[in-house]
Amino acid sequence: MSENNDVTLQTFRALVESADHKFARVRDVPAYGRVSQSHFFHKVFKAYTRLWKYQQENRSKLVQCGLKRWEIGEIASRIGQLYFSQYMRTSDIRFLVEAYVFYEAILSRRYFEGSEGSPRDLGVRSKELRFYARFLLVSIILNRSEMVNHLMDRFVALVDDCRSNFRETNFKEWKQVVQEIVRFTKVDKGFNIRPLRYCTTFDTHRSSLPYVARFHAKRVLKFQDALLASYHRNEVKFAELTLDTYRMIQCLEWEPSGLFYQKPTVKPSENGDSIDHSGASGIISMNLAADMTDPSMPSNPRKATLYHPSVTHLIAVMATICEELPTDSVVLLYISASGKSGHSNVSPTGNSGGSSKYSRYKGLYQDLVITAMHSRQVLHGAERGETAALFLSPLRPIFKNPSEVHSHTGSQFTFFLTAPLSAFCQMIGVSPNEADADFYNEAENILANTFSEWEIILCSSTSMDLVWAQIITDPFIRRLILRFIFCRSLLSFFCPPGESEQYIPLCLPQLPPSVSPKAEAVRSVVTHLAMHFDVTDSFHFTDI
Repeated sequence: MSENNDVTLQTFRALVESADHKFARVRDVPAYGRVSQSHFFHKVFKAYTRLWKYQQENRSKLVQCGLKRWEIGEIASRIGQLYFSQYMRTSDIRFLVEAYVFYEAILSRRYFEGSEGSPRDLGVRSKELRFYARFLLVSIILNRSEMVNHLMDRFVALVDDCRSNFRETNFKEWKQVVQEIVRFTKVDKGFNIRPLRYCTTFDTHRSSLPYVARFHAKRVLKFQDALLASYHRNEVKFAELTLDTYRMIQCLEWEPSGLFYQKPTVKPSENGDSIDHSGASGIISMNLAADMTDPSMPSNPRKATLYHPSVTHLIAVMATICEELPTDSVVLLYISASGKSGHSNVSPTGNSGGSSKYSRYKGLYQDLVITAMHSRQVLHGAERGETAALFLSPLRPIFKNPSEVHSHTGSQFTFFLTAPLSAFCQMIGVSPNEADADFYNEAENILANTFSEWEIILCSSTSMDLVWAQIITDPFIRRLILRFIFCRSLLSFFCPPGESEQYIPLCLPQLPPSVSPKAEAVRSVVTHLAMHFDVTDSFHFTDI
């Protein structure tokens, strides 16, 4: 090895060590709150950018010194991790897309697979396993279903291969990861009629836009932060992302316009030769996401996601978010849990209402079970400061064919709030498929026209409670309100007469009577959809 090459390798190793050290520091930064941590991320991104550029410029020398392909893959994987962690902290979809770009490049260039005939290394295979798990998570959140299926096949095969080649090693945790991802994708498969994210094509209604624009409240509050927590036992999840949280994350984001991008063609280098990606080149564009997203798209609300947090931890995160919240903004709190009928399982919520620190809570959407009267007594009216707006789930779900619905398919109420037509199909025992695309598009049109009509009714109402009036102009919250009205009306006519208390969700304060289940503008859409799906015999229209 020449002295020049030796210096190059030493410099490379020093850059790797420095970048890894900064990476370890930024990994410990809390993933919530608005206090700027940009200086941490700027330093670590700068370190990896410098490292990435150095290995590109000195690629041939480093290869001569023994640089392995998996080392390039590890650097790219760390950069992907950084982008994903930034997405989780900021909800900026560009970071999620950047993570996908790096992971896809690692996969396509087979960095972790090594050379033919090379001895198997357990450490490298462990890195490869972690890479697949992380790429799967990113692909799931981005709804890249084809890539998810491809990665699942590769991941399962890799775990099996590791178990065969490293018999002395226990791969029980990785087997569990395989079981989680298979279960997660199986439950969510077949009900994705349209994107869960806010899509202007589907969710913006032209006929009602002027009414929304003209709507004026004495005070308008902005929705900028959300806290999503999950407590169910044995719930469907992958890593710490539960099915309910996954649906809510997407429901509170804008659908990016450039996800289905065209990969750039191979460009010639300065000397006229084409760049060969088969070697340890590590050439990946660190700004490709700029071409894949719409810069004019509004920013997403920040979301902090917690999996089975303790009450102390939950309140600490709530306190941090609320302390940093602007005075003209609101927080949406979503809690998914089983609860116990007749018992107060809303202590985090109840306590928050009893402290001035949390007086700005306005959007409080939760999936906690308590009786309706107890909910009203504990939560509504107990706040100090601002009044909370509450959506309370039913005591239990209801389906036409309960035996055909898996017990761990996520909350039915959450499903209605995030994918109303899919939830309707699940409730009546219908599975959407591509062959009936036109049929389901007609159903979506029925729902879209209905939501447009309800927006006009709400924005023209003179009896809307100020709590709702202050937040209804926000597109995300307005969409949740419309879907709640839809869910409540469907369940009102679907549940057995006399048992409505168990199956119907509540909202506090009450929405205007013009959008109650008995109102003609609401009742008519339930009838229309029931006729469209030929399931009118499953509803009790004459008993309400």
